[in-house]
Amino acid sequence: MDNPLIRLYRSKIYTAIMMLVFLLTVGICGYRFISDYDWLDAIYMTVITITTVGFAEVNPLDTQSKIFTIFLILASVVIVGYAISIITEFILSKNNFEDIKKRKMQKKIDAMTNHIIICGFGRNGKQAARKLEDYNKPYVVIERDKDIIEKLQEDSIPYVFGNANEDEVLNEAGIDKANTLISALPSDADNLFVVLSARQINKQLKIISRASQETSYNKLKLAGANNVILPDKIGGDHMASLVVIPDLVEFIDNLGIVGERNINIEEVQVEQLYNISEVKTIRELDLRKKSGCTVIGFKDDKGEYIVNPEADTKLIPGSKVIVLGRPEQIRKLNLEFNIGQ
Repeated sequence: MDNPLIRLYRSKIYTAIMMLVFLLTVGICGYRFISDYDWLDAIYMTVITITTVGFAEVNPLDTQSKIFTIFLILASVVIVGYAISIITEFILSKNNFEDIKKRKMQKKIDAMTNHIIICGFGRNGKQAARKLEDYNKPYVVIERDKDIIEKLQEDSIPYVFGNANEDEVLNEAGIDKANTLISALPSDADNLFVVLSARQINKQLKIISRASQETSYNKLKLAGANNVILPDKIGGDHMASLVVIPDLVEFIDNLGIVGERNINIEEVQVEQLYNISEVKTIRELDLRKKSGCTVIGFKDDKGEYIVNPEADTKLIPGSKVIVLGRPEQIRKLNLEFNIGQ
């Protein structure tokens, strides 16, 4: 979306161009009918008069032609001067505006904390961004493709223009205050370099990296990635599963985990469910009775997962529960415990 100042200058440029066209038309017609030149000579005389190059006349000018030439020169000085000044001012203002936009964007990024950095806005990067938007998670995109940057500007998405391999660019994206980094670059080598750089700058950062080759998995993990995703492998497994267990996969695919109206699964920290000063069990909390949701998973404070946990599982501080329910039951749960408010 153009800035109003840029649109104003463009309007002035269009006006200047129209004035120049009008000046040329008047000059050509004047020499054609006042001085009785043919069309080519009339064009020639108009151009050398407006540009003041000082070439000789095609034919000696009579009194009327001289008077006409005087007014044409005076008009051309004003109009051409105006056009040059407007074009120059537009170029300078556009450069200044780009600097202003960059400073404004950097100020916005500097104010962000616990945000997510997405390196690369290709197919995987866009999918990650859409998912984060569904959860209202703040994120910053690092991209070096100018065309993509222009699209990000139009969509008002926070961005940093540059190579994610460079520490300076990562710092501009606020990596020291970020919560997570998603490296979705097409090259495994680039992703490896980003992971190494990011881990060196922020030891606490959660890093998720894309990988094209299975041989890159261990290298990225060793470099500091918490999770490594192989899109091609996941896609192949998913297609094969649709052949082997189609109904189960289709059921899982239809479970909504994002959005406002269709969520079926929710991950909740136990601190949001009760006062943890006195530890409760899943049975004592009784989420099924209060909301209709069923606890299908438990993650303890050490990160270990339990599928379909027992009712006497203690909900210790720092742990999470994963609940399953219909959208209205999930909404009731969120309302009951003031989750996401």
